[in-house]
Amino acid sequence: MTFGAIAFGSVFLVVGLVLAGVSVSFLTDAERTNGTVVALEWRDDDTGTSRRSRSNDRPTAYPVVEYTSADGTARTFRSSTGSNPPSYDRGDRVEVLYRADSPDDARIDGFASLWLLPLIFGGIGLLFAGVGTGIAVAGRRRRP
Repeated sequence: MTFGAIAFGSVFLVVGLVLAGVSVSFLTDAERTNGTVVALEWRDDDTGTSRRSRSNDRPTAYPVVEYTSADGTARTFRSSTGSNPPSYDRGDRVEVLYRADSPDDARIDGFASLWLLPLIFGGIGLLFAGVGTGIAVAGRRRRP
């Protein structure tokens, strides 16, 4: 059981570090511009869980953002990060990050869209690996 907790935690920690690396890489290459939230796309994010087992059956609002890339082209994207209540309202000005070589790869410059997944995976990984390691060390100390 101890080895399983350490292995599970290590996998999650590695995934968290990879996701953090992807965010850092994106930030390094990203162009910045201003955008406007033009709509909120409401979705029921039921991913196969039964409605009875879900504690929150409310739909999630994903901001749809319009911005102009450096080449002068107006572009629109839907954020991959949604919330309820909505983090943004229609008409809100937001800072947009996008790759110059792939302007359709855009994100809102915000904590959730850049760092939430790395922190969740990394935090779960640290917790499980830390608890497993602590149990293993305590078990070894008990032996004469």
